[in-house]
Amino acid sequence: MNETMVTLVGNAATQVEWRETATGGVARFRLAVTARRFDRERQSWVDGATSFYTVWASRALGMNLTGSVAIGEPVVVHGRLKVRDEDRKDGSRRFSADVDAVAVGHDISRGTSAFRRVFRGEAAPVGRAGPPGAEGGPAPGPEAASSGAADPVPTDGTGAVSAKDIPAVVWESAMPVAETVPSTPF
Repeated sequence: MNETMVTLVGNAATQVEWRETATGGVARFRLAVTARRFDRERQSWVDGATSFYTVWASRALGMNLTGSVAIGEPVVVHGRLKVRDEDRKDGSRRFSADVDAVAVGHDISRGTSAFRRVFRGEAAPVGRAGPPGAEGGPAPGPEAASSGAADPVPTDGTGAVSAKDIPAVVWESAMPVAETVPSTPF
């Protein structure tokens, strides 16, 4: 079987789902990739067709995805492309494309991201921190107030948010961070 490695740039179209299986945990989400081109006549960018891929990630990558990526966020996915061709009972054919991810990250050409290292041990995602109503934050409403959600992100009065003010993903670990972080000078 010929495996093709691809790198896709797009947006998370669905929430990341985590499932325990007999061989370990696996996460999946749908990725929307829209081609763009510059139209010289209009002197503007034009969106082309959108392709959808199902992205699969196992073990640590899958676990980290569950607390890191939310619907609509721009991401870069690198992995093995698998295209399936299926004949249906009604005589039609269906094609689907899956990517077994090797690496996934935020597309920081379109925003900022704060990386938090997770060390081996019993790390498990708790949930995304963020202001109520913001992408990745708790939903607005009375349930958000009682959920122990983080305080709103501070701004400078103009609505602008500094990268240092963006809340990070919260992780629980069986090993204290101070014991797991190597002390290396920079």
